[in-house]
Amino acid sequence: MRLLTEWLQKTTGIPADLYDRVFTSLTIILVLWLVRRLILKAVWRRTENSRIRYQWRKISNYTAVTLGLLFLGRIWFQQFESVMTFLGLLSAGLAIAMKDPLVNVAGWLFILWRRPFDVGDRIQIGPHAGDVIDIRVFQFTLTEIGNWVHADQCTGRIVHIPNGKVFSDPQVNYTKGWFDYIWNELPVLVTFESNWQRAKAELQQIATDHAGHLTPLAERKLKESSREFIIVSPSLAPTVYTSVEESGVLLTLRYLCEPRRRREGTQQLWEAILERFAACDDIDFAYPTTRYYANTVEGKAGARATPELPPESR
Repeated sequence: MRLLTEWLQKTTGIPADLYDRVFTSLTIILVLWLVRRLILKAVWRRTENSRIRYQWRKISNYTAVTLGLLFLGRIWFQQFESVMTFLGLLSAGLAIAMKDPLVNVAGWLFILWRRPFDVGDRIQIGPHAGDVIDIRVFQFTLTEIGNWVHADQCTGRIVHIPNGKVFSDPQVNYTKGWFDYIWNELPVLVTFESNWQRAKAELQQIATDHAGHLTPLAERKLKESSREFIIVSPSLAPTVYTSVEESGVLLTLRYLCEPRRRREGTQQLWEAILERFAACDDIDFAYPTTRYYANTVEGKAGARATPELPPESR
């Protein structure tokens, strides 16, 4: 190598020391690249889990880049007392000229440290909601849900969000928190003339059949979470609440569901409700209507108004 650099110096007139630095730098880059490739190859052999593969790919990339910068800094910036001195001087200038990118880097470090969300989580940040599919130094990426598509289903669009948004916008995590479920509510409106008690019992049975198996799982997860958070234990069993609206009696079915199966679960519940109510001759769905109500002949006998007699019969 020494003979080669001396020959290049004589041929080009460029100092041999510069060639030594170039060859050393290329060697370091090649070694780091090979080590990373070997590590990823070993991981790929051991697992097919996409999440684990993604994490190893990201960690190995960040580690290789960091080590590369440190080694190359020692080679090319020997006039500084240390690489940290150089980085300190560089960051002082960049802090003024590149505020937003630096905020995004700080946001990236915050995401890695505090982990408000991770790849695979379903989140909402500001007006954007979706599944996190990538986290990079300056931005993270979501597959968008909602918007013009109902029930939290994918729109097909990719949303790139700057990491700095974690400092300014609230983050809502669907899949990480107390437990792995969310509550969903299904309003069912029946007429005042319907047997609402029977309708409520039918809805309670449907909800228990559909979501009752999630209650013990959620209770176990909630007990684990209570070690970290102060949580007032809510009722986790499916429940039907009663209220009155203008058009009838409103029965609101509240139950636990998996975040990514909310629409599928809602469809299954509605199909079960339609089939069950169709077999009940004393239950009808209510809807906004206009009707004439003769109080003197309709309703409860004790609540009827006294009919007004015509003038000739007084």
